[in-house]
Amino acid sequence: MKTMKTRPWTLILPLAAGLACADASRDDSSSGTVELAALDAVFADYGASDGPGCAFAVSRDGQQVMTRAYGRANLEWDLPNTPETVFEPGSVSKQFTAAATILLALDGSIDLDDDIREYFPEMPDYGEPITVRMLIHHTSGLRDWGSVAGIHGWARTTRIHTHKHALDIASRQRALNYEPGRYYSYTNTGYNLQAMLVERVTGQTFDEFSQERIFRPLGMTKTQWRDDFTEIVEERSIGYRRGDDGEWHMLMPFENVHGNGGLLTTVGDLLRFTRNLDTGEVGGPEFIRLMHEQGMLDSGRQISYAGGLFVGEYKGVREVQHSGGTAAYRGFLTRFPDHGLAVSVMCNVGEANPGGLARAVAELYLGDAIDEEASEDPAGADVDPARVAAFAGGYRDTRTGQFMELTADGAALRLGMGPGGMSLAALSETEFASPAGVSIVFDAATGDGARPGATMDTPVADDVRIEPVEGFEPSASDLAAYVGAYHSDEAEVTYWVEVEDGGLVLRDRYGDGPSLEPVYPDAFRQGGSTFIFRRDEAGRVTQASLSQGRVWDLRFERVQ
Repeated sequence: MKTMKTRPWTLILPLAAGLACADASRDDSSSGTVELAALDAVFADYGASDGPGCAFAVSRDGQQVMTRAYGRANLEWDLPNTPETVFEPGSVSKQFTAAATILLALDGSIDLDDDIREYFPEMPDYGEPITVRMLIHHTSGLRDWGSVAGIHGWARTTRIHTHKHALDIASRQRALNYEPGRYYSYTNTGYNLQAMLVERVTGQTFDEFSQERIFRPLGMTKTQWRDDFTEIVEERSIGYRRGDDGEWHMLMPFENVHGNGGLLTTVGDLLRFTRNLDTGEVGGPEFIRLMHEQGMLDSGRQISYAGGLFVGEYKGVREVQHSGGTAAYRGFLTRFPDHGLAVSVMCNVGEANPGGLARAVAELYLGDAIDEEASEDPAGADVDPARVAAFAGGYRDTRTGQFMELTADGAALRLGMGPGGMSLAALSETEFASPAGVSIVFDAATGDGARPGATMDTPVADDVRIEPVEGFEPSASDLAAYVGAYHSDEAEVTYWVEVEDGGLVLRDRYGDGPSLEPVYPDAFRQGGSTFIFRRDEAGRVTQASLSQGRVWDLRFERVQ
């Protein structure tokens, strides 16, 4: 049984109109004093007295120099957020899980290159071993169990999921997204398995091991794993998001899976942990090295993901960071090693962008070290917009079958639609790139006027082939060929495909389901998913497959 920690309420100082702020400290950074007004302005949208908000903390060379809090932790009781409020930072938690796994390896209890089936014999044999190191770097090919649960009809936050459920779903997957080590695909499964691995090897709960080896040695007195969501946690905020009615509604992670997320902590405790990634007080130099060791693909490509950390740059400054979100909680922890600066942000409002908030705070402290030009679009070449427009249209990711769309925007291309789309500037008549490190290089023109294929690279993948696809306007007979029931043992679900109002709809067992938009022959999309009907040699539709971000080519057999 965990010991409940008791802390006195921190004095709340109303230092700015409409803001609930606490424990302001003066910054003595080399870039000069950062005015409180400038920091408060960053969080201006989160200081309402009748809404949820955020907390943040800043450290220089391991010394906390600023901490502030805004908004309400509990709207029903009108309790404010403070720097001591406990939040969940979502996938920021992954670096703690990687740390536990690496400590176990440094103990000699496991080897990072062990086949995971040594510890999880219930997992299928996929022909090639999945190593513990691949779990850390998201190169295992394992499908994300939560995404599969959503396909089944019970997405996270809709059912009380446990590690038993996560392992059961993972062990039912007869196929991987790809051969182990070939690509990167972000998957919570690998981090839940690490938490379970620690428990199987040590005989301790994951929280007991973490308390003994990480939290207590680093003085993280308000940190624990949410392995029992019913437990009372003092000074915990409630997560909120706006409902369709425009009012605040609670959205809490009522589940017991952890390791992928599920850390209960404060902004100050997060800084204590990230400082250890510089000092190695816990783990020593080899621990630091392994935490920052970036994954390697079979192609020899080094990816940006390390031990639950993204290693890269922000506006010309070396940065090590991770973001996260669970239910309506949001978090971001970033460190700029060359400047001794670290910033943690956590929010209990689902609409918050903690990464943008943390980096805005960091810029105030980094001052002249920031290179604004490094964040701008690559210098665009003088390319005829008409040539760019020739590339616009639909494309198919040849790895997954997923549909993607490129639109022309003058001399630039835009990948995806809406506010989540990405602009890629023309570097030449065939090469386009974004500040985020995504590039697309088109093949040479064939001379027949057809759109060429292309190779796409990202910070975590290389040589991804995308091929142009033509639009699809299915006739009534085309649609009739798809009608039927499709079952997946891996997702334990049956979908019924029906024709309604001249289009296809996908029904679940309750008769609910979305309309499907045709995107290329035999392929339809709904949201971020692509549903592809597959034919036998005689041309009959006998299968379907579903691909989305974290699940590739999940097969369904036609059963009627």
